[in-house]
Amino acid sequence: MQPNDLRQRLQGVISFPVTPFRPDLTLDLEGLRRNLRSLLKHPVCAIVAPAGTGELYSLSPAEHLAVLKATVEEAGNRVPVLAGTGFNPPIAAELARQAAAAGASGILAFPPYYPSPDDDGLIAYYRGIAEATPLGMLVYSRDWFNPGPGLVERLAGIPNLIGWKDGQADVRRYQMIRQRVGERLHWIGGAGDDMVPAYYAIGIRAYTSSIANVAPRLSLRLHELAAAGHNAELTQLMNDLVIPLYALRARRKGYEVSAMKAMMDMIGLSGGPVRPPLLDLRPDDVESLRGMVERWKTWLG
Repeated sequence: MQPNDLRQRLQGVISFPVTPFRPDLTLDLEGLRRNLRSLLKHPVCAIVAPAGTGELYSLSPAEHLAVLKATVEEAGNRVPVLAGTGFNPPIAAELARQAAAAGASGILAFPPYYPSPDDDGLIAYYRGIAEATPLGMLVYSRDWFNPGPGLVERLAGIPNLIGWKDGQADVRRYQMIRQRVGERLHWIGGAGDDMVPAYYAIGIRAYTSSIANVAPRLSLRLHELAAAGHNAELTQLMNDLVIPLYALRARRKGYEVSAMKAMMDMIGLSGGPVRPPLLDLRPDDVESLRGMVERWKTWLG
């Protein structure tokens, strides 16, 4: 897929599937395929696999490729599949190259492991990933990497950089970046389903959803309501379903992944345990989540 074609497809809900593991923490690729078949009954606009919710940071390059191949095969030609990449220059380039060879439609570039390098070093890092593949690339601004408008404008000069995924939920900064860079990049809300009202209020019309793992119909409804300005129903869904889940996810670091996996197991999908350094839910948190699932019933599946 050409970079500009990918950019045009990224409108609506972008799903971030989990990577299921067996009890011994080996890959459960058949579980992944079952999850994807369930997800692809719904009109998400793209899939990113593996990425943050998919525990990219815990996978070997061979596992990364196995997850990506399974995802590309299940998606077929229905939706674009983007591959997460990052860590350091040689690994990031290797993952980008193998993603292109495996049939991915684009690349989502995570920050390098080294925190707070000089701007010139960051530009060299992202340019190196982009040059490893002809695919369109999106930058994922997350964790310590929270650049200002000037650096984003410089990065926008990378020829096949087509989009920017915000992962910090700093709407003020995001507005300043968008005002400076304009339509040179495609802007995506990436800090969570709970941020849909804020993102859409400033004109964004695509967001990455981990809730799509369990309730893609809810993710799509949030997009529809926010895009149409139907604030009353949107606020009710946020208050009744989304914000309580995100409050549970905030109880402990890593729960943004382990909570979604536990929820998937509860509804008959394949979640499984998380890999270190993440931790599975504590028993009392499992029970809290089980109570939430009861309220989600009309949206599941």
